[in-house]
Amino acid sequence: MTDDLVFADEVDAVDIGRRPPWRILVVDDDADVHSTTTFALANVIMQGRELAFLHAYSAAEAFALLGRESDIAVILLDVVMERADAGLQLVRRIRDELGLHDVRIILRTGQPGYAPEMEAIRGYDINDYRTKSELTRTKLYTAVAAAIRSYEQLCALEANRVGMERIVAACAQLMALHGVRDVAYGILAQAAGLVGQPVDGVLCTREFSDGTGTGAFGPLCVVAACGDSRDLDGCELGAQYDDPHVTRLALAAERTIAQRGCTTDDGMLTLFFPGKAGRDFVACMPLERPISDVETRLLKVFCGMVAVSLDNCELVTDLNKSAFHDPLTGLPNRTRMIELIDATLAAGADNDAVLALVDIDHFAETNDALGHRFGDLLLAAVARRLCTRLAPAPAPGLAPTLHIGRIGGDIFCVLGSAELVQPAALQTLFLDAFHIDGQDVQVSSTLGLVCLREHDGSGADALKDGDIALKRAKLQQRAGHCYFSRSMGVEIRERVRMMHALRSGFQRGELFLDYQPQIDLATNRAIGAEALLRWRQQDGKLVPPDRFIPIAEYSGLIVEIGEWVLREACTELLRLRAAGHTAFTMSVNVSQVQLRHPHFLDMLRRALDDTGAPPDFIELEITESMAMEEPAALVEKLAHVKRTGVSIAIDDFGTGFSSLSHLQRLQVDRLKIDRTFVTEITGSARGSSIAQMVVQLGRNLGLSVIAEGVEDERQAQILRELGCPLAQGYLYSRPLSPENLLAWLAGESVTRAA
Repeated sequence: MTDDLVFADEVDAVDIGRRPPWRILVVDDDADVHSTTTFALANVIMQGRELAFLHAYSAAEAFALLGRESDIAVILLDVVMERADAGLQLVRRIRDELGLHDVRIILRTGQPGYAPEMEAIRGYDINDYRTKSELTRTKLYTAVAAAIRSYEQLCALEANRVGMERIVAACAQLMALHGVRDVAYGILAQAAGLVGQPVDGVLCTREFSDGTGTGAFGPLCVVAACGDSRDLDGCELGAQYDDPHVTRLALAAERTIAQRGCTTDDGMLTLFFPGKAGRDFVACMPLERPISDVETRLLKVFCGMVAVSLDNCELVTDLNKSAFHDPLTGLPNRTRMIELIDATLAAGADNDAVLALVDIDHFAETNDALGHRFGDLLLAAVARRLCTRLAPAPAPGLAPTLHIGRIGGDIFCVLGSAELVQPAALQTLFLDAFHIDGQDVQVSSTLGLVCLREHDGSGADALKDGDIALKRAKLQQRAGHCYFSRSMGVEIRERVRMMHALRSGFQRGELFLDYQPQIDLATNRAIGAEALLRWRQQDGKLVPPDRFIPIAEYSGLIVEIGEWVLREACTELLRLRAAGHTAFTMSVNVSQVQLRHPHFLDMLRRALDDTGAPPDFIELEITESMAMEEPAALVEKLAHVKRTGVSIAIDDFGTGFSSLSHLQRLQVDRLKIDRTFVTEITGSARGSSIAQMVVQLGRNLGLSVIAEGVEDERQAQILRELGCPLAQGYLYSRPLSPENLLAWLAGESVTRAA
């Protein structure tokens, strides 16, 4: 390909009248030399072209003539004219001042030996050096023919260089365009520029009808059309048109695709761009003039480079579609919706746009029960209903007033004016069942909404706010809705801040355990302690457990913290046993998140093995609400826990709605009377009755019972009278550090807390 671009082929048989002559400048102060030269080369054809002569009789005249004339191929230059070195100095001025480096210069002298031949050629950039006496007609023809061939090759090189620069620039401009359509228009424009004519013609493509590259041919489709052909834009190109121009274009395109190469037949330039998977492109452009061999070769190079650009453009188009659209529903995805929200926000604060997140209730259960294929069909059906029933058709030429997207999972996004995005209207769409795979399915939706007029963040922030409102709506009531408020934002930001602070604090060792003794009411002696998690930040402030423990559970950090708590409590139990408290039980709280973790049992066994703590003196506390959730799974999990040797207590008992039969199946060991009923025990028959009921229940089921939050002697006395065996609370001791717990236990008897 490179050789084709550099070396122009000789053409021996051409229409001479259609090609301009070679221009020869004769520079000599002797008029006879001019006439002799013209006579010797009269009617000579060189490289398929005639010769035309220009004449100058001095170096000064030649310099002036060269300054205003162009396309001079050869200069026959006398050495000695007005000065002895006039010819040599003119050569230097031609090259240096006029910048004419392609013109071939043959130096002629009538005084042989005046200027040494080798030095003249080497020092003055001349192409041949001859004495006038030796330049017979044959030798003159040979010298001029060689010079013209050299000039033609230099011109071809320069034309190729300029052409390649234009091709590179054209392709660079094409690569800056986006989308096949824009690139197609750019190809027509750049191709017309390469051959120096106005933009006119079409660029079309034809895919295989089955899209595989192996099936039947599909129709020619016009991707871009310009000039006299502009009305064909977007049409199918075929010979069925009555217009001769269209028929000519169609036949030229068919011929080019069949030949899979560029052609210039019948005054039509056609460029072939091979594509992938059967998708080829062809440009058809009527020519205003014949194009040269150099232009033909340059256009072939252009086609090769553009074919890559088209493939890349199609790839980018596909990637762009994948990047901004959901593959299942075809709706805009999260990224695209963020762009649309940003554009809406940029429109100004006077818009009344509302953003709504639409969550399909219990979709995960439907997906698990009926399969992922069914779930995908349901999501596609929801998308169609949102689009067909909610979004009004835009007026011709206007952008849609409502945007619908799928931002992930079973959550759809609706963006539009407050008039169009109304909770009642959205939820009405779900009143009719969806007909999926031969069956009717009834689903509802929960909505989280954001009024963008009140929003001062980005599109991504608006989606986050919508998600906050959606979560709040789910907590309140399924199939309901909730609008985002600034207070929700403050709350969630505080939660995130607390989460990061807790993670950092845990890594820095800011968490610690206190231990609250548990007392035998009959003997007033300590029989165990409950390990209580505490957090003291770097500034010395204590964060209440009811603030940071829910954050730890929400973030999942409770799993890591919970393992640390268990190990610390086991280690403390061993210290207590080493100090002589061998009948002491350590009670540790376990959250629902911990218990649900798939490796909880492994963690428990590992902690017991690593620390060497006796499992018979370890008690795990779970809440009553945990005990009632997913009872079958919990029964199995607790059965495995019991096999390790540790015991189980139900905390806050009496605040939930436990099933007695379920309680028996859980195989728990102890019930803890909630502090609410202990507080009411002295002034409320209800409090006393519930406490008595729990004590009686424990006795009937063979379970130990302990009362929490005992703060005065009157409460302790009533609990004794009710038959409650154990208690803990401020009456006996506040939570103690490990050192203070050992000191507290060192006394002969329990000392009341101050």
